[in-house]
Amino acid sequence: MIQLKDKVFIVTGGVASIGFEIAKKMVDLGAKVVIADIADDLGKKAQDSLGENSLFVHTDITKDEDCENLIKITIDKFGKLDVLVNNAASYGDEGAKTSRETWLHTLNVNAVAAAILGEMARPYLKASKGCIVNTGSISGVFPHIERWAYPVSKATLLHLNKTQAVEYAPDGIRVNMVRLGHVWSAPFEGLTQNDRAHADKVTEGYNLLGRVANGEEVANAVAFVASDDASYMTGSEIVVDGGYSAMGPEQHYPLMSKLMKNQ
Repeated sequence: MIQLKDKVFIVTGGVASIGFEIAKKMVDLGAKVVIADIADDLGKKAQDSLGENSLFVHTDITKDEDCENLIKITIDKFGKLDVLVNNAASYGDEGAKTSRETWLHTLNVNAVAAAILGEMARPYLKASKGCIVNTGSISGVFPHIERWAYPVSKATLLHLNKTQAVEYAPDGIRVNMVRLGHVWSAPFEGLTQNDRAHADKVTEGYNLLGRVANGEEVANAVAFVASDDASYMTGSEIVVDGGYSAMGPEQHYPLMSKLMKNQ
C-alpha cells in the first residue's frame, strides 16, 4: 500500500472536484495537506471535512504575494514541504475568438503560476527531497474543436513539466505529470446539469472504458507518483484517460471491416 504518512502537501485548486479528491486521498494515506484556493466558503468546508491534518489558505496563485504567503504558512504550520500538486486550472476559452485578456488569464493560472509556485517551493522541496505533481490534460496533446486557450495552456504545462524535471534534478526533486482525460468534475457537472449518465454516454466513443473517470481515480495516480514507490520517475506522465490517447482517430470503429461489402 502507498505510504504518505507525515508527508506535507500543497494542493492548489483543492477545495472541490478533482482537487478535493486529491486532498482527501492524501489525508487518508496519512499526509498533511494545505489546500490553496480562492473560494473561501468551499475552503472552510474542505478543511472541516478533512480534519486536523488539513489547512485551507486563501490563495490567488496569479499573485506572487499570495504564493509566498502560502509557502510561509505551510512551513510555519507543518515545518516542511514534501509535495506540491499544481492542480488549479482556468477553463477560460472561447476558441478562435478568445480575447487577449482570457488568453493571458488562462495561461497565467494553468502554466505560469505552476512555474512561479514551483520555484518558490524549490528550496523546501530540495530540503525534503520532495516532488512536484502537475495536473495535465489530453487537451495539451491533442487539439480540440472550438477550444484554443485551454489546450495551449496545458501544452505549455506539459513542456514545463519536463523543464522543471531537468532543472530540479540536481536538487533531488522529482517532477511528474498526471495527464487526465474526461473526469466527472465541476465543468462536467455544469455542462450536463449534473447528469453523470449523460456524461458517460456522450464520452463513450472517446475512450475505451465507456465512461468518464471518478475523481478518486485521479487521486490514486497522484498518490503513486508523489510516493517513494515512484522514486525513479521524473519528467514522466501518468496517463489517466481511459484509453483516449491509445485509440487514435479510428476510435472504436474498424475501417477495414466497414469497407468490405456484403458483410
